[in-house]
Amino acid sequence: MRRNGKSLKEQHGVGESGGFMITSSANPRVKQVAQWQAKAGERLRAGVFLAEGFKMYMEAPKEWIREVYVSAGALERAGECRDILEKLEGTGYETVSEEVFRKMSDTQTPQGILCVMERPAHTLEELLEGPSPLLLVLEGLQDPGNLGTIFRTGEGAGVAGIILGGGTVDPCNPKAVRATMGSIYRVPFVSAEDLPGAVDRLRQQGIRTYAAHLEGKRYYDSFSFLGGTAFLIGNEGKGLSGELADRAEEYVKIPMEGQVESLNAAVAASLLMYEVHRQRSGKKMV
Repeated sequence: MRRNGKSLKEQHGVGESGGFMITSSANPRVKQVAQWQAKAGERLRAGVFLAEGFKMYMEAPKEWIREVYVSAGALERAGECRDILEKLEGTGYETVSEEVFRKMSDTQTPQGILCVMERPAHTLEELLEGPSPLLLVLEGLQDPGNLGTIFRTGEGAGVAGIILGGGTVDPCNPKAVRATMGSIYRVPFVSAEDLPGAVDRLRQQGIRTYAAHLEGKRYYDSFSFLGGTAFLIGNEGKGLSGELADRAEEYVKIPMEGQVESLNAAVAASLLMYEVHRQRSGKKMV
């Protein structure tokens, strides 16, 4: 990536922008970013995802960063933060006008910085490394906010990784990435075309599989999750398919009061993951 010729300090010592600025939305790089924002297939073919905002930029592994775009106003604001300046010096960046940045952004109130990131590549074998891994298997989740929340909660609860089946929203969807709040950088994930086959593989490796299911007879806190554990979570409306639910060794039930029949997929996954955390940490929740 071009680094604008001069250092940030030289360009912005008194808050003035310098170097070349992209001012046309017809610029090929601007059009490419806009296409990546809109089309999962294009992102997948290019092996990239997009991350917006200063928090996402500062947490991004430097070796994953392909390109950085900063609006003129955001660059001026960044001049007040040494950490941001130093990272921009290291990664390089392109300056774009405010209008162009709005064309590139997926948010209504953009912060003014966008990164093109290398899409991480993991294998199921990597997720199975280590003693007693905690895994999530997701089938048909459609809401990117739900998926991003699951990634973030998964990091907090200590998951080893997430396995995504066909029909599940792309974890590199811009809204999903934003909802992870950086956890996408740290939670490994794999996509499985044959999700039932992947669950069979987990069982062969000694991972016990549990389906969050309305037909469960025992509450989730009556099980021991001290060994390798995988939770199967289904579509927000339809739940798990019969084929995948049949692969589970146990159905687990979440207590429900009132007229509630089921919980949001991210909420259900969070409850299950944190029960594992509670058991393995030996701490009682108060």
